Amino acid sequence: MTSTAPAPTASAGSNISSSPPPSSFTYGKDKIRGVNLGGWLVLEPWITPSIFEATNNDAIVDEFTLGSMLDPKWAQSLLQKHWDTWITEDDFIAIKAAGLTHVRIPLGYWSVPLAPSDTNTTTTTSPYIPGAWPYLLKALQWAQTHNIRVIVDLHGAPGSQNGFDNSGQRTDNPQWAAQAANVQRTLDTLRFIVTNLGDQIDVIELLNEAAGFRSAEFAQVVRQFWADGYAVVREAVGMGIKVMIGDAFLGVQSWSGFLTAPGAEGVMMDYHEYQIFSDPELSRSFDDHLSFACSWIPTLSSFEQSNIWTVVGEWSTAPTDCAKWLNGRGVGARWDATWFPGPNSQFHGKCDNFTGSYKGFSEDYKVFLRKYWEAQVDIGESIQGWVYWTWKAENADEWSYQKGLEGGWIPRDPTERKYPDICSSSRA
Repeated sequence: MTSTAPAPTASAGSNISSSPPPSSFTYGKDKIRGVNLGGWLVLEPWITPSIFEATNNDAIVDEFTLGSMLDPKWAQSLLQKHWDTWITEDDFIAIKAAGLTHVRIPLGYWSVPLAPSDTNTTTTTSPYIPGAWPYLLKALQWAQTHNIRVIVDLHGAPGSQNGFDNSGQRTDNPQWAAQAANVQRTLDTLRFIVTNLGDQIDVIELLNEAAGFRSAEFAQVVRQFWADGYAVVREAVGMGIKVMIGDAFLGVQSWSGFLTAPGAEGVMMDYHEYQIFSDPELSRSFDDHLSFACSWIPTLSSFEQSNIWTVVGEWSTAPTDCAKWLNGRGVGARWDATWFPGPNSQFHGKCDNFTGSYKGFSEDYKVFLRKYWEAQVDIGESIQGWVYWTWKAENADEWSYQKGLEGGWIPRDPTERKYPDICSSSRA
């Protein structure tokens, strides 16, 4: 990995006008073929378990507890080393060589350096450790140098928008939607991002995986936030940036007629497609996984044709939840009944050789991974595009685009097919 680049500066914006402009890309015509840079500027224990193991404190389960339970200087040093090494310019070179057009970069609100003049709410982000913003600026420079387009995804909001560790705070009682100040702080954060970076990014995702399923009130807050967030972006930078919203776990059909033209333009729906977070999903055979994935093509295509551009913004080839700490630090897997052991747990099989190094994967498993990759790419290709989760993981190769390329179940050319028309055959 490249490690000799000068250290990023802490300025809010960066002048990269000397870099060549990205190659042309026409939204609505060209397909987004992208990958997420997960676990970099927002930690997830399953992506980089070594960081959490290094704390020697099992109670540290997310960035919130990392900041509150570690010595601030030591925590800063730990994160600085991670930011410096997890994603480098070499990764952008490899992403471009893999034929990908976009990266989606998750970012926590605590990493956005708002000044008191930027918000009517508090600017404190304690206990989170700041410092990731300069690395986002560096990533934008690498992206422009290598003709890769960027989706900046606000992945963590004040109070947590879903209670998942990927929001920065793992909690059973997320407070983002319950407090107006949290929502306003999020809008102010979006305004700052697009005002400072608007000429360097293609898409701003207003918020990742807002948990609209929690209550009707929560869902209504999300709905209003999407409308207000759209207005904030347009007021700040006009039509130069596409705006991405999510289905809030309510299904795309719940958003028919929302933020469509002529009242809104340049809006995308982000749909996430996983089949591993419940026992019924895990009970599916490999062929069933393929068929179920393909069954989304008519639904998503129909929604896009009648409403707004639609992207599968997160998906993977993993058919199990076996990756260590995928369900949270210290939490087991549903697959092998270690998630919540007990008489009601359903055992689907051993996790051996379903996760970890691909060198332990069977040939049959790798054939499935290739078929599953192609089926889900076909979903994205039937609409505006796709963004794989995630580029790399320390020891869960079934989730890693990088390792998929190395192991051969992801092709170097994303348009290559070993199993042409796999969705047609899966539905036959």
